[in-house]
Amino acid sequence: MSVSKLEIKEGVPLSGHTTIGVGGRARFFFSCGSVEHLRTGLLFAKEKGLRAHILGGGSNTIIADAGFDGVVLKIDLQGVRMHEEGAWLFLSAAAGEKWDELVKTCVERDAAGIECLSGIPGTVGATPIQNVGAYGQEVSETIVSLRLMDRDSLEMLEMDGRDCEFRYRQSRFKSREKDRYIITEVTYRLRRHASPEVEYPELARHLALASDLGKLEGGRASLKAVREGVIALRRKKSMVIDPSDPNSRSVGSFFLNPVLTDEELRPFQERCRKSGEKGPVSTFRMESGTKIPAAWLVEHAGFSKGYVKGGAGISTNHALAIVNCGGTAKEILALAEEIEKGVYNRFGIRLEREPVIVG
Repeated sequence: MSVSKLEIKEGVPLSGHTTIGVGGRARFFFSCGSVEHLRTGLLFAKEKGLRAHILGGGSNTIIADAGFDGVVLKIDLQGVRMHEEGAWLFLSAAAGEKWDELVKTCVERDAAGIECLSGIPGTVGATPIQNVGAYGQEVSETIVSLRLMDRDSLEMLEMDGRDCEFRYRQSRFKSREKDRYIITEVTYRLRRHASPEVEYPELARHLALASDLGKLEGGRASLKAVREGVIALRRKKSMVIDPSDPNSRSVGSFFLNPVLTDEELRPFQERCRKSGEKGPVSTFRMESGTKIPAAWLVEHAGFSKGYVKGGAGISTNHALAIVNCGGTAKEILALAEEIEKGVYNRFGIRLEREPVIVG
């Protein structure tokens, strides 16, 4: 299939395709509504000798001010299929479907397993890449299979969810096989007519004040209460996309929570003591080590909420969100680097960035 002049566009501004709203233009831009469109776009890039960048919802992406001198393939694949098997609902969603709309649909269908991931912007195809998680849930707990395209051979493949090498905010698609595949469809397995499992303390406290989950009969009512609670918490932190909220002009959490081994934890605790930190750090024990809240590190390194430098700043509601204050990608990345250096100098920890930097 050849690309028609009506389908491919040149010089498209990319800032409007990201939640943080910065970045230059794409040399070529192609909206892909089918697998065949993806093949065509990749072949077009190969023929032109250009790089191809896959763009989903743009909620975890920062485009360079100079733009992208290649072909941007926007994932617009649509479609959702569902079928029930006993106590399970199997749901297959195309990569371009909006994630939060899918979560809402599952709650309405009385299917549990992703309700704590409500309010997260972006599309379905991105969820396996970084093993999206929040408030005690991760998509790795529900993903059973994927459909993918190999970017070199252009062949379609299927992969079992157990082969995705999921870890905390990680997968094989983000690490050793980065940019090898394009995810086109994800299949999730959810529990039918089940009560939510609320394990995250902040969410549990909020729900205890907002509603009595214990008196709900489980199922849809409880799932809806959890969804509404999660969205309320996220909105309070400006982690829900809202045009009227300037703090939501971000990529969400800019840094991952570091996970320290026992050998790394001891010198960190010693540095905290020597630097005059009072009181214990709120840590979370995980199978792979001890998770340290990145927001605590940022604030205790001297970067408070509301800190502004040039056209970039830190959200007034969340220390991990770097906000576009009418600036540029360069200013946003400069602030990120300043924060990283500050945290390392004070605590000896190197923060890892969450968003993808393009261009």
